[in-house]
Amino acid sequence: MSRAKLKPPIMTLNAEQEREACLAIKRFMVERFELELGSFEAAEVLELFAREVAPHYYNRAIFDVQTHLKERFESIESDLWALEKS
Repeated sequence: MSRAKLKPPIMTLNAEQEREACLAIKRFMVERFELELGSFEAAEVLELFAREVAPHYYNRAIFDVQTHLKERFESIESDLWALEKS
């Protein structure tokens, strides 16, 4: 599949984060599968995860934050009603 047909990742890392992530991928592949990846291969694995997997984690995090904030605002609203004078 050519790169031109791939959708771009919705999130990106800065250069240092990307370097660390690629090193972690390379280390994992060696330790777990005894497979040595080059820098380009590790970067492609990282890009795959950024494009295909990361959005699911991102969306889940947004949902979790929305749920937490909704519960917190409901609690604040309840506290405010309790303070209201008759």
